[in-house]
Amino acid sequence: MLVIGIAGGSGSGKTTVVKAITRQLEGRVVVIPQDSYYKDSSHLPPEERQKINFDHPDAIDWKLLCQQIRELKQGKTIEQPVYSYITCSRSKTETVTVEPAEVIIVEGILIFTCKELRDQMNIKIFVDADDDDRLMRIIVRDIAERGRTVETAISHYTDTVKPMHLQFIEPSKRYADIIIPQGGHNKVAIDVISATVERAMHRIAKR
Repeated sequence: MLVIGIAGGSGSGKTTVVKAITRQLEGRVVVIPQDSYYKDSSHLPPEERQKINFDHPDAIDWKLLCQQIRELKQGKTIEQPVYSYITCSRSKTETVTVEPAEVIIVEGILIFTCKELRDQMNIKIFVDADDDDRLMRIIVRDIAERGRTVETAISHYTDTVKPMHLQFIEPSKRYADIIIPQGGHNKVAIDVISATVERAMHRIAKR
């Protein structure tokens, strides 16, 4: 089993890269998004939940994420949590059943900040993109998915996303084995990565 970590700033194009690799590997992949593992905040009043910094490593339940990756590597089925950005809480009744696969892709902005998680990865990829491009994608996403206005999306980027990117995400790039410039639009890099993954799978299969 091969574990691939795909990190990068918000709006860098990580999801595009994940989808492209998944298509090329034809169903042999399971994707584990960091966003499913935010700590449950249902015990907090609604006004306190809105203050949560989702771009800080402390917001992630690393213990559960690392445990479930280990279980998948052991061939076990996991029940992945379901998290809502709207309510800032984890579902008490709903989970996603995830079966083990040949390739596990762990995707998220902060995944390289956790050493225990990094140590479980065979290949670490960082998706890089210009700040202006990321900002435009973040604004569109925040309006469509998180109920923000243009003004609140820009304010959130300035107050939280950008400083956290500089403090935690950009420095984590040093852990990457491969850096993809131009975000998810770099088809050549994606093709090279897919070929690299195929070779790595063959090497593992021969062990």
